[in-house]
Amino acid sequence: MLEHEGVSFLGNVHLGTDVTRDDLLSCYDAVVYATGAMSDRRLGIPGEDLPGSYAATDFVNWYCGHPDVDPDAFSLDADAVAVIGVGNVAVDVARILIRDPAELRDTDVSQPVLDALTASKVREVHMIGRRGPAQAKFTTKELRELGELPGVEVVVHGDEADLNAFDLAGEGVRLVESDRRVRGNLVAITKWAQGTADPSAEPATGSPSGHSRRLTVRFWLRPTEILGTERVEGITLERTAISADGKFGGTGEFETLDAQMVLRSVGYQSVPLPGVPFDTRASVVPNAQGRVLGEDGAPLPGEYVAGWLKRGPTGVIGTNKSDAAETVRCLLEDLAGGPGEGDVPLPRAGLLRYPDRPPPAADPLVPAADLADPAVDPAPPAAAPAGGERPLAGVLAGRGIVPVSYAEWLRIETAEADLAKELGRGERVKLHNAEAIWSACRPEPE
Repeated sequence: MLEHEGVSFLGNVHLGTDVTRDDLLSCYDAVVYATGAMSDRRLGIPGEDLPGSYAATDFVNWYCGHPDVDPDAFSLDADAVAVIGVGNVAVDVARILIRDPAELRDTDVSQPVLDALTASKVREVHMIGRRGPAQAKFTTKELRELGELPGVEVVVHGDEADLNAFDLAGEGVRLVESDRRVRGNLVAITKWAQGTADPSAEPATGSPSGHSRRLTVRFWLRPTEILGTERVEGITLERTAISADGKFGGTGEFETLDAQMVLRSVGYQSVPLPGVPFDTRASVVPNAQGRVLGEDGAPLPGEYVAGWLKRGPTGVIGTNKSDAAETVRCLLEDLAGGPGEGDVPLPRAGLLRYPDRPPPAADPLVPAADLADPAVDPAPPAAAPAGGERPLAGVLAGRGIVPVSYAEWLRIETAEADLAKELGRGERVKLHNAEAIWSACRPEPE
């Protein structure tokens, strides 16, 4: 994709500091905002800020090797971890904590993170949902994979898997009847609930990996307090239920769970982009089928949004693909010969007159994308390509900003492949911090 002659890659450019919304709109016929949902929601309970209590996003960024996260941020010296939430992110977090770290050797996880996971003392993970199995947000494929982890025992309490035990309104039964995903989830959950494991027993020993670990999936419980003085020592949970008239709430029945780490995964939300319209209540960019809306509710010319920033943090990759397709269809409709009656105004006249562009000079040693992209060797604004083909590169050069080029990105890829060979691990291993990335991207001259 990045080597397509119509694609430019400008890396390490920050909206709001390096470029503005107005810069983008003046340089391009259309702009699509697709920054996702990067902020976590809080529980709002006592003890949430104790050492050992973290947002799941911080943990995910850590094990995914985000260059802004210290690779030593998590030591995993807890015996038991409580993951609050029953969505796909919670499943990902639980899986990383509970699986045999030897299975990660051939993945691209950074070496410091792999070392921390190998030294992990975690033996039990509790994944906790406020409502029942029918209301859980995880998808069936991700859920089933939890039961396929070698040496890991999955436990579900029988009463919590019962659709009628804490749901007097029958909401869960109706969801099972109407939603294929819910039915698939319930098959896996019921199988685990019918197992012979005693939820109160210690995890079994002697797994083939040398680790004895258990994943306990809990439902109908909500956290009310994280316990501890110097750090997390446990968590208090209240039993929840749905009454016959459909009201959800606590029952006044409490239990305390031993845990030395708490990871909250109770939802995510987008953050405003500088200068871009934002609905603070829904935490999305206001839009109609992907067309960004202004304060008057009318579509803004040339501005579009896709993904979680468009509709909120729901769905998986497939959902976002269809969501993006809807946005692009609207974009193409707006650019196709308008404006007509009811069309969004075009950002500039003559938009559809594509100039004839000669192909770049052939050079077997230089990727075509590098020849077509002035970001590789940024020119001053006056020397920007005729017709505004790559106008943003000129804007950045005028401010002394040298974006990361595709050629430099390839150096990082090569360094990761070389590191994997050096460590005897898979095809690539992520560079573990920003310094290592920049050293590979822009090495000091010898």
